Amino acid sequence: MLAALLYGKEDVKIEKIEIPKISDDEVLVKVETALTCGTDLKVFKRGYHAQMIKLPGVFGHEFSGIIAQVGKNVKNWKVGQRVVAANSAPCDECFYCKINRKSLCENIEWNNGAYAQFIRIPPRIVEKNMLEIPKSTTFNEAALVEPLACVVHGIEESNVKAGDIVVINGSGPIGLMFVKLSKLKGAKVIITDFSEERLETAKELGADEIINLNGVKDVVKAVRGLTEDERGADVAIESVGNPETWEKTIMMARKGGTVNLFGGCPQDTSIKIDTSLIHYNELTLKGTFHHTPEYIREALRLISTKKVDANKWISKEMPLESLLDAFKEMMNQKVIKVAIKPN
Repeated sequence: MLAALLYGKEDVKIEKIEIPKISDDEVLVKVETALTCGTDLKVFKRGYHAQMIKLPGVFGHEFSGIIAQVGKNVKNWKVGQRVVAANSAPCDECFYCKINRKSLCENIEWNNGAYAQFIRIPPRIVEKNMLEIPKSTTFNEAALVEPLACVVHGIEESNVKAGDIVVINGSGPIGLMFVKLSKLKGAKVIITDFSEERLETAKELGADEIINLNGVKDVVKAVRGLTEDERGADVAIESVGNPETWEKTIMMARKGGTVNLFGGCPQDTSIKIDTSLIHYNELTLKGTFHHTPEYIREALRLISTKKVDANKWISKEMPLESLLDAFKEMMNQKVIKVAIKPN
């Protein structure tokens, strides 16, 4: 089969490799759509992912497809079914799983390899985190389940309520998902970014106020100026993964507000916080990581019922051989996501 192998920093080769062999408890899926993702772009630029990939290795993790083979011990699945599989599954046995914090599972099982014509689905994911795609849902739409599930997790952890003012810093794919899910909660949404095109997409998804950061000297003041008495947002969300943006996001929240520092920053970075904001303003600061089987199912429900139009995030389709071109277009912010079509 054809597959994209990561060898190191910005070193990806499209090669022919053996189709993965499955065990009696696994499933082989023919990949119909693999979406490009900001995390995959980071992996490409940095040349590794400590938890998920051993080099050289096939990567990519947002996908949907058709079951091509089924292990003899696998029940309830058959060849020909249209499926979407998450990129992980929790163990349900460790401390964190038992307190229902499954995204923090100590024995989480990861799976990568979507930038290929076939992908092997490990037993635990087959059992807990692989779902049949409804007939009304396309492969492109279903492939958005994994990142949307992460944002469903983030929106729930942020406790967004009807009437809240939510500010979202960053209008990349994740920021745009936060816009849509915040609007579904009945919130008023402010979004900031440098890309006018992305901000226009945010407006299409329901953003009430957009702030183009080009030429803006004080974004914190600009955001607060859009709230009553300049008190700040009820919920402030960072979806960029930049320490400086984390710091500014914290200063955008009102007293008693919630700040979700969702964007993952580079390793070994830190931020400075005015302690009075935590103590006297009673801010709640939190991060949100990954997803759980519960949120995977909710994401598929939102997509299949058209509450979330997944096509808004997919700018174009490209063959697997054009993966590097797709990454370049992402880096230049010419696309939101690209649907890679390996087959």
